[in-house]
Amino acid sequence: MSKAKKSRAARLGPEIQRLRKKAGLSLEELARQTGLTEDYLARVEEETEIPPVGAMLQISRVLSLDAGTLLTRAEAQARKRRKNEGLQKRKRSYAYKTLAPGAAAMHLKAFLVTIDPRQDHDMVEYRHEGEEFLHVLAGRVDVTVGENEYRLTQGKSLHFNSAIPHMLRNPGNEKTELIVVLYVP
Repeated sequence: MSKAKKSRAARLGPEIQRLRKKAGLSLEELARQTGLTEDYLARVEEETEIPPVGAMLQISRVLSLDAGTLLTRAEAQARKRRKNEGLQKRKRSYAYKTLAPGAAAMHLKAFLVTIDPRQDHDMVEYRHEGEEFLHVLAGRVDVTVGENEYRLTQGKSLHFNSAIPHMLRNPGNEKTELIVVLYVP
């Protein structure tokens, strides 16, 4: 792939905007269908915000896209941004890697999620259709699902209805690594 094509492939925001317009959706309509705010979606399209997995799933579902394709682009964009930021602190306190790329027609999506020490996973609540399964590979994580709070340590797992608002937080002094498996009907 040429450098020009790689550069275009990593342009997540404009691609989402192009697909949204092709589908005949306004930002307001995309916000209504995803549950995300218009301001947030505008920042995603302007590439001043890199959406987390939950938001990517919501956007891709409404636009009838494979979430893995968009996540691969988001990962490329995040790597490029981190490289360009040099020694500056990352804006995001987490990273995710698609573990099953190319699973366009599949209902299960698997990710390796890393959360920096003493950080919230993007400091927002996630909510998306389906189910979610978390397994802690290293460190520990506090998971809030609705009104319930769980502390998971290495080797522990949690399975829940992902339509319930949920948040992740790393309360420890070391990086947390999780396997996150999403079932999206």
